[in-house]
Amino acid sequence: DPCYNYDNLSDATRKSSHETPHFGPVYCDNLLHEGWYRFVGAAGTKMPTTRVPAFRCGTDWSGWLDGAHPTVEDGEVYRKVCFSDRETGCEKDNRISVKNCGSLFIYKLTK
Repeated sequence: DPCYNYDNLSDATRKSSHETPHFGPVYCDNLLHEGWYRFVGAAGTKMPTTRVPAFRCGTDWSGWLDGAHPTVEDGEVYRKVCFSDRETGCEKDNRISVKNCGSLFIYKLTK
């Protein structure tokens, strides 16, 4: 069960309120291994479900979940993650799995 086997993302720069410096270092999640992740601590508790402007969350292409988080009863669901550029809210997108584990949400990130 992935609810007991996930990695934590805890860095405060991952929050949607964190503004990424335009010429500073940025995260590239291509460096993360494929698998289940949970937002925890300073990173918050879940992915935002409304558009996040570009240059937030420690990167230049800010990601957000296009759809509601699932209920426990929904089980594992597929959702679209949108990536915002300066002009549009969903310039690029990717499909991921999301699961409600009761007291937390986990996200299966893929390449």
